[in-house]
Amino acid sequence: MGRFHFLKEKKFYLNLLIILLLCVVLLWLTFRLLNKYTRHDQVYTMPDFVGQDYYQVRHDYSKDFNFILIDSVYPKGQQPGSIYQQDPLPGSKIKKGRNVYAIIVAVNPEKTVMPNLKNLSLREALGRLESSGLDVERLEYQDYSYKNNVIDQYYQGSPIKEGTELVKGSKIVLKVGIGQDKMKIKVPNLIGKSASETKRLLNLAGLNLGKEVFEDNDSIQYMCVRRMSPGPSSGSVNAGTVVDVWYHSNKTMDFKREMQELLHEDSLVNRPQPVQIDTVTETIETTDYEYEDEF
Repeated sequence: MGRFHFLKEKKFYLNLLIILLLCVVLLWLTFRLLNKYTRHDQVYTMPDFVGQDYYQVRHDYSKDFNFILIDSVYPKGQQPGSIYQQDPLPGSKIKKGRNVYAIIVAVNPEKTVMPNLKNLSLREALGRLESSGLDVERLEYQDYSYKNNVIDQYYQGSPIKEGTELVKGSKIVLKVGIGQDKMKIKVPNLIGKSASETKRLLNLAGLNLGKEVFEDNDSIQYMCVRRMSPGPSSGSVNAGTVVDVWYHSNKTMDFKREMQELLHEDSLVNRPQPVQIDTVTETIETTDYEYEDEF
């Protein structure tokens, strides 16, 4: 009897067929259970929770996601308890039940101390205020020989001393020197700039932020300047002038195109007018002179 005599037996092929069928069934069951366990066919789009109350969102979406709070921050102008940042990002393709990590705006205000800004340049004073977590309420220009130097600092109508403890985000009035030449300020072009940096840019230019109008309902992080008054085409204005701004969401407006149209309009307004030259026609009479040759 040879070594491979079993190849001639029907029982061997029957057992081999059973084994193959069992392998196919096991593989099929494995993939079915794996898809069910990982929910491979159930993909969702991550909602945008930024700006919404964290605890309300966690309550409303508790069946869909597992929310994990990882940090809190103190940004200016944000609603305490609202979501400042999320991971995964809005619009991401995710599976139901996954972890959502959130950074929120702190509920309890943080403390800081007032720095000494007297005799500093306006730019340096604004930098120190920002690093201390304080804000500018307004700039008040006064007669002073040194231009853009801080003369004094006020809080809630009274002078405030260096080292005074304040809540972060408190607003400070700066008295600033206007200089001997009573300087004029060119209005900066803020179209397309975010709402979070508009006030800082105006203050750096020596101007004050006035009325703020939000034209649509969206998170402040998406808001950009659509219009301002006085605008860049107004030329130069007095130091400390109040500038009103109108914001619009960059989700629904193409600010790049708005800037191009604005630049085009400004170029038309400021285009040099052609100088009309009156042409004078002069008639030149020529006299024929006869020359006689003398011999």
